[in-house]
Amino acid sequence: TRTVHIPFANNGHATIAKRVIEVDAELQKNAVKRTLAVEDNQLVATFDTLTVRLARLVVNGFLENVDLIARTIGEFGEEVASEPLQTS
Repeated sequence: TRTVHIPFANNGHATIAKRVIEVDAELQKNAVKRTLAVEDNQLVATFDTLTVRLARLVVNGFLENVDLIARTIGEFGEEVASEPLQTS
């Protein structure tokens, strides 16, 4: 099990990141279990994998997604923060 804590500027940004990442299911559902949560201003991701190598690959891909999301929030954050979060 590997747990990663990613800090964001506020709870809203962490929630946006969680919602964006949740859309994509893990490709190897039988080998990887991913759990996402928001705690205060942090996105918390827990990964259970069959092998250490798979954990490295999954966490690396996750961090690439988080980087893209963080850069997007940095570019459009004020516009996003001023709009209410919509639920589906």
